[in-house]
Amino acid sequence: MRVLAKAVSELARAEPGKMIELSGWVHRIRELGGVSFIMLRDRSGLVQLVLEGKTDLTLESVVSVQGTVAVNDKAPGGAEVCVQHMSVLSRAEPDLPFPVNGDMSKVGLDVILDNRPLSLRNPRIRSIFRVQSTIIEAFTEYLRREDFTEIKTSKLIGSGTEGGTGLFEVDYFDRKVYLAQSPQFYKQTMIASGLERVFEIAPAYRAEKHDTPRHLNEYVSLDVEMAFISSEADLIELEKHLLAHIFEALARKNAEDLAAWNATVPDPDLVFKAPTIAHDEALDLARSEAGRGAAGAVAGAAVGATAGHSAAGATAGATAGSANPAFFEISPEVERLLCTWAGRERGIELVFVNQFPRRHRPFYTYPSSATHTMSFDALFRGLEITTGGRRQEQYQALLEVLPRFGLKAEDLKDYLMVFKYGCPPHGGFAIGCERLTQKVLGLSNVKEASLFPRDRRRVSP
Repeated sequence: MRVLAKAVSELARAEPGKMIELSGWVHRIRELGGVSFIMLRDRSGLVQLVLEGKTDLTLESVVSVQGTVAVNDKAPGGAEVCVQHMSVLSRAEPDLPFPVNGDMSKVGLDVILDNRPLSLRNPRIRSIFRVQSTIIEAFTEYLRREDFTEIKTSKLIGSGTEGGTGLFEVDYFDRKVYLAQSPQFYKQTMIASGLERVFEIAPAYRAEKHDTPRHLNEYVSLDVEMAFISSEADLIELEKHLLAHIFEALARKNAEDLAAWNATVPDPDLVFKAPTIAHDEALDLARSEAGRGAAGAVAGAAVGATAGHSAAGATAGATAGSANPAFFEISPEVERLLCTWAGRERGIELVFVNQFPRRHRPFYTYPSSATHTMSFDALFRGLEITTGGRRQEQYQALLEVLPRFGLKAEDLKDYLMVFKYGCPPHGGFAIGCERLTQKVLGLSNVKEASLFPRDRRRVSP
């Protein structure tokens, strides 16, 4: 009797000697003593096939095999398949641009991305997107449990809620429209409609001329909006619960994927120990942390000198420009320093920075004082993964603030209508899905966490 296996992972449950059928890609071929050993790959893993004689197969060909299961402790999963019949479903050309079964850390990122349809076959690279799938699943699962409604909004907009900067223009029949930077307008519309709690998972577009390991021009945004809040503290509390749920799901479901990158996720309980620090205090703390680092480097250089090595160069390098630097904004260096401090003091490299100055936030951000706002960023392992805050819901207050930001009411009439006829206190945030994936796995570039990344230079494949 032949058993059709749905995946290689089911082989371990198959009875030795039983006929089985498997399909997948030829991952590796080794010929030894008149016997061919073929590693077959499918979505669930690898299995060893044993075939009498030599084979003319090429790597990455797609095959279907029937054979008997045999116990082999040295084979993946402790079993192998002795092939009795093989069909080649699709033969691969032999001129692979790089070895799919090799160490992809030795292949340049541009080569990996230029050949994305092929590089995604590599099990380690593919594991990135299993992790990302769990992040999205856990995000959705938690919010649905908390009575949030998922929405899907248009990505073609007539104008931006933050003005016309950073927007991609699109020809739309006889007029210009733009790709949405966020679902901000629509989230707030649904809050005012009475849904009260909404979320969306969708692409967002930023026409920013960055070319760094932390930026994409198209990314997946995990957006949340919630009514009847008092301040950004309510949103920070919600995000802590969300992140704890995501980390727990990753540890439970993606242990092998995390191990492939030598990665770990924080203990979910530690998420609730993550500090919230006001913007201005965070800058002071970063200066102090930078000074601590410089002092440590000087001390280390001095220890080296006592061992007979010159410390002058190391000391000069450690102190020049790094002791008590003049930080004026939450820069990438400040993000790194704050997370280093939190990791040492709280056991988790997660920090919430709130009370940003008004000049650093959009016009619709709710003021906490004449100079600061009820807004926040979440920093995780040295990178900002979230921006959010309470929104202004008072119609007259919005009209008054627009001129200060160089905006006109007539250009935002659709947005303002949301508040003209009553809107509850509310706020929200957005988590960058690729950035969170990047930091969970310790990837060097956020583009690695995008299936088909888009930046200033790349619009294909």
